[in-house]
Amino acid sequence: MKSINKFLFKALFAAISLLGYSQAVAATESSVDMEAVMRTMLVLTIIVILAVLWLAIVYSEKNDNEGDDFLRPVRLVAKYLVRLQPMEKEKDLLFHHEFDGIRELDNRIPPWFNFLFYGTIIWAVIYLMVFHVFDDGQIQHKEYLAEMNHAKVEKDYLIKTGAFINEETVKFVNDAASLSEGKDIYDKNCVSCHLADGGGLVGPNLADEYWIHGGGIKNVFKIIKDGVPAKGMIAWQSQLDSKKMQAVSSYVLSFQGTKPANPKAPEGPKWEESKTDSISVKKS
Repeated sequence: MKSINKFLFKALFAAISLLGYSQAVAATESSVDMEAVMRTMLVLTIIVILAVLWLAIVYSEKNDNEGDDFLRPVRLVAKYLVRLQPMEKEKDLLFHHEFDGIRELDNRIPPWFNFLFYGTIIWAVIYLMVFHVFDDGQIQHKEYLAEMNHAKVEKDYLIKTGAFINEETVKFVNDAASLSEGKDIYDKNCVSCHLADGGGLVGPNLADEYWIHGGGIKNVFKIIKDGVPAKGMIAWQSQLDSKKMQAVSSYVLSFQGTKPANPKAPEGPKWEESKTDSISVKKS
């Protein structure tokens, strides 16, 4: 019986280890809550420790060759949950009536059934109070609204940090830090084609109201991001992140209304800013 006990313990330990490993893999491959994984691992560790301690007690203090002491807790719990009467008392439990030669035993309802029955009643009362009396539960509509609000907060955070900036979400920024960053990028990469004052050389004049590919922060951002290969302008999205492209786009628009020393002739149609895309351009 010792070999059977050892086999059962090894199987239990292997199952617990496999469950713990699957929890760890799930935590690394998805957005599983690490605190929940740690709590699960803690519970599994406690179970293994208790099993080891019980084996140590059984095999160090008793000669449990038949495995009776090892399985005694399981048998006691099973006996309590079922609560069956011994076979020798069967005659005392028989009802006096019979049907087709079949006699019925007057056994009491097993405790496990009572646990389930009364448990469902208690759970129903708790559910009623939480969801329909105190209105504290996350019913489907409230859960949907909560998820939508959470998604909006995450989206606003991504936009604020620059991780979610694209042609549709880009905004004109005129704070000193952003314009200074945009100027540094412009001076290092754009002066050779557009001149330091934006008057234009190989590239077009950035200070007038005429734009080949459309003006406004969204169009300027898109041109910087995708480039104009036909005109020799590279796509800067491989070298600049979205926040930096927003900064340099805003700096380019800050040339609007200025007077370059030697401006290039207008190119493209005159751009008229729509109300939805209007910006307050810092003039220098």
